[in-house]
Amino acid sequence: MTTGNAVWLLVAIAFLAANLPWLSERVFFILRPGQGEKRAWQRWLEWLVLYVITGGVAIGLEQKLTGERYEQGWEFYAATLCLFLVFALPGFIYRHDLRHHFVRRMS
Repeated sequence: MTTGNAVWLLVAIAFLAANLPWLSERVFFILRPGQGEKRAWQRWLEWLVLYVITGGVAIGLEQKLTGERYEQGWEFYAATLCLFLVFALPGFIYRHDLRHHFVRRMS
């Protein structure tokens, strides 16, 4: 795998992971919530856990491709967290705006 392919793979994984909490009604894709729908704090917690998992995948790819892991400062993690937040925007908009229009159209 080339470095360019690994970067695009990581971007695709991050985009998918950032949107999953808003597209699924199961908590961590396993449990159904007792009250019918996931609450907002559950979605945000799931999103944060997926951010950490995506970071782990990135560290693994870095180790595999370069043979070492470079230390990063807090600025790097702040920037990647903001990028992950931007990636989550389509799922968030679908969940809190578009979904209601689609449901209304279908009924």
